[in-house]
Amino acid sequence: MSPHTLLEDSPMQQPLSINRTTALAVAALALVLPLSAVSCSAAEKALSCANTAVQISTHVAQLGQAINNVDEDPDATGQALQNLKGDVDKIGRNSGDADLSQAVTDLQTQIDNVQKAVDGNQVPDLGPLGSAAARVSKVCTG
Repeated sequence: MSPHTLLEDSPMQQPLSINRTTALAVAALALVLPLSAVSCSAAEKALSCANTAVQISTHVAQLGQAINNVDEDPDATGQALQNLKGDVDKIGRNSGDADLSQAVTDLQTQIDNVQKAVDGNQVPDLGPLGSAAARVSKVCTG
């Protein structure tokens, strides 16, 4: 029997090898789990952003319909603006991305412009609002 064979069959060698393997596996998990949590978190944020962007687009369309039917339902314009503001506030609070923050700021500016026109009994130009909403959507969907 060679000395090398004795070391391999030694009961003291076996537990050391299992402990090292276990330690390496635990270390690997410790490295992988935070990375997977980060990527899941990033994916959840992206999905939330995209969902909110869809809601924003829907509310911009509803605002257009409300403005076109203002004689039939004068309160619909105010409600559509409130819905839109709520979505923009939601997406703005959850934004850590500089491009998204800028797109949200631009959208808020356009919402304020529409609100001023509505408050002044004027028909607002929804083109810039639609463009700003499209920029938010583009940033969210990458």
